[in-house]
Amino acid sequence: MNALSPFHRLSRQFAAFFGVGLAAALVHFGLLILLVEGGGAHPVPATLAGYVAGGSVSYALNRRHTYKSSRPHREATWRFAAVAFVGFLLTWFLMHVLVEWLGGPYLPAQVATTGVVMLWSFLAHKIWTFA
Repeated sequence: MNALSPFHRLSRQFAAFFGVGLAAALVHFGLLILLVEGGGAHPVPATLAGYVAGGSVSYALNRRHTYKSSRPHREATWRFAAVAFVGFLLTWFLMHVLVEWLGGPYLPAQVATTGVVMLWSFLAHKIWTFA
């Protein structure tokens, strides 16, 4: 039973991360759709604005609920920002490739991009930001 304990903890932590990610994604996708459909914005800058808005939700909820971190905010915030910046660059790159170069629709492209960035973020935050 003890051999499963680390796996069980990791599974619970990833489930919490996924739940937080859903809340952040609602903010991200909501702003993306609002800017593109309601404001006529281009999908790539609109998704970057959504990414930043969703990131604010993500930091607060992940710190408290996913990682239960006691790392001081003065350390955790700059680490979170560094990981988020890499995620921001990944989002820009993948959306640029999928929408601009390949001509794909922006919402499916964002779903695929979100999956890649989610895996990056989970691992980086677990190992470095909130460790």
